[in-house]
Amino acid sequence: MEVLRLDRSHAEDYLRLRLEALKTNPEAFGASYEETVSRENPVEHTAARLDERKNFTFGAYIDGTLSGMLVLVPETAEKMMHKASIFGMYVTPDHRDKGIARTMIKKAILQAGKLKGIEQINLTVVTINVSAKRLYSSIGFHTYGMEKRAIKYKGEYFDEEYMVLFL
Repeated sequence: MEVLRLDRSHAEDYLRLRLEALKTNPEAFGASYEETVSRENPVEHTAARLDERKNFTFGAYIDGTLSGMLVLVPETAEKMMHKASIFGMYVTPDHRDKGIARTMIKKAILQAGKLKGIEQINLTVVTINVSAKRLYSSIGFHTYGMEKRAIKYKGEYFDEEYMVLFL
């Protein structure tokens, strides 16, 4: 396994994995598969997002295939610059429970620790994703709140837990 920071050259791999994530676990993401594929030139849109170097998009390659992803987003507003957030965490079902998610999160935490002023990392997780909550807790994230009906997809509501790791 190789975990690296993705850039424009990884746009097609990242988009493929993102679309898989949105189909496989639609309850876990704010975006939908339908709105993502309906964008004009989704590969170029993805490449432009990966070029935003203020964010850190990490990917896990296994045997040459992108099989895991997450994005670390440092806050840029003056009063919020002590925080970063993790978004878009996903590992393909065939590669779950093999330490890939843990490795990517630890890489994101290390990166956050290198950034000036970052004191905490926030994330949200749908409450039904017990394995993800267990993983985040084992790394040191703590729940500090919950949003009822945070996501609504095809008429079904999903609650989200808010979690934080203080560095």
